[in-house]
Amino acid sequence: MTRLAVILLLTLLVPQLASAKRIAPGKVDPVIYEGIRYVAPNDDGRRGYIEAWNVGTNKKLWELTLFTKGIDPNLEEDVQWVFIKALNIRDGRFTVTSERGKTNQVDVNTKTITQSDPKSSPSPGAIRDVPDAVKKALTNAPPGKEYDLSFRIIPSYLEGDFNGDGKMDVAVLVNERSTGKLGIAIIRGATGKVTIL
Repeated sequence: MTRLAVILLLTLLVPQLASAKRIAPGKVDPVIYEGIRYVAPNDDGRRGYIEAWNVGTNKKLWELTLFTKGIDPNLEEDVQWVFIKALNIRDGRFTVTSERGKTNQVDVNTKTITQSDPKSSPSPGAIRDVPDAVKKALTNAPPGKEYDLSFRIIPSYLEGDFNGDGKMDVAVLVNERSTGKLGIAIIRGATGKVTIL
């Protein structure tokens, strides 16, 4: 009789124990840069944020939310949470990487956040395959100071006579450096003039 009771109890408990629960997020090592310690508390899976602390006084200076995660009420909440995986400072740039692989660049002076998309990084040879008119217009001309080529889609450009002047124009996907917004740069074949949409 006790054996039957144990089997019945296990049958009722096993599904509860096996329900989808996420493991606790990994510890993120703090980064110290110019007397300030940057930490990712990882105490709220619906919000990824960092804190800046003065190393000398151990006083919190500021807090900055990098991303928020909407929760679908039809799914278990904890399996939808996203936490910060890593903090780094490289070449004076502060980067924060989430568990999903998305990277944010943070300007610690202005607290400006720029999102990087791993899909938009160029593949080997991608820049080499872009038409010379695009390279010239977006590297030597003023738009090159504000925009980078985006390789979110391949091919990242389209050639055609867009304005009907008989010359081949080029439309290329670009990423605005200051905001991270995507746009399209049209380089006119006859003049080399750049128009950003």
